[in-house]
Amino acid sequence: MREGLRATLAVSAGFWCALGEMLRSCAARLRMLGALRKDEHWPARNLGPALRWFSSEKDFCLPNPSWSEDLRHLFHQFMKKCEDGSWTYISEKEMLDLQKKASELSFQNVKPMKKKQFPSTLTRNFQEGLGFEYAMFYNKDERRIVCLFQGGPLLQGFPGLLHGGAIVTMVDYSISILSTKTIGFTMTAYINITYKRPIPIGSVVVINGQVDKIEERKVFLSSSVHSADEKTLYSEATSLFVQLNLEKSET
Repeated sequence: MREGLRATLAVSAGFWCALGEMLRSCAARLRMLGALRKDEHWPARNLGPALRWFSSEKDFCLPNPSWSEDLRHLFHQFMKKCEDGSWTYISEKEMLDLQKKASELSFQNVKPMKKKQFPSTLTRNFQEGLGFEYAMFYNKDERRIVCLFQGGPLLQGFPGLLHGGAIVTMVDYSISILSTKTIGFTMTAYINITYKRPIPIGSVVVINGQVDKIEERKVFLSSSVHSADEKTLYSEATSLFVQLNLEKSET
C-alpha cells in the first residue's frame, strides 16, 4: 500500500514539475511577444499591412534596416565576388519567376490563389526583421549556392532559439533554386538533415549548398549551415531533387 502511494506521489510530482516547466516556457514566450509589441524595432504583427505582396518593384533580398552588421558585411562581400562573374546575385524577382514558371508548366490544373488571398511565399510572409531575412548567390561553374540567412523572433522554437523547421525551410529553398538552375525545374524528393547545434534567434548563418551528382532526372545535393565566421557548424543535410516532367501535367 505504501509502495503504491509513493509511486503515485512520484508520478504526480513529475507531472507537476513538467507542467510547471511548460507554463514557465509559455510565460517567457508571452513576455517576449509583449516586449516585441512595445519595441519599435520589432513592430506588432498585423496581418494586413504586415504581409509582403508579390511585386517586381521591390527586391526583398537587398539590405533593410533589420539586417545586422554581420549580414550586411557578408552581403557586400559576395556582391564584390559578383564583379568578376564567378558568382551571381539572385534577386527576389528571379526566385519568384522560377517558382511561378515551374508551377505554370507542371501543374496546369492547379488554380493559383488570387493576389488578395495569396500575399507571398512562406519565407516573405513577415514584416522586415521578424521572420526570414536572406540573400542568395549562385556559382554556375562550381554548381554551388550560398544563402546568407538571419532568423527573426517569430521563427522561435525553444525560447531564444531558431525553430528547426525554419532552418530546413531555408536549406530546402536554397538548394531547390540551385538544382533548378542546374538542370531545370525540380521538386524536393527528400531532405535528410542533422542538427548539430541550436541557432540563437537573430544570428546570421551561411547556408552552403552544392550539387554532388546528377543521374538522369535526379539531382543529389549536400548542404551545411555555419556561423558567419565559419567556426561553428549548426547542421548538415543531404537531399534529392527530381526534375519535373514538363510533358505531363499533374495536380
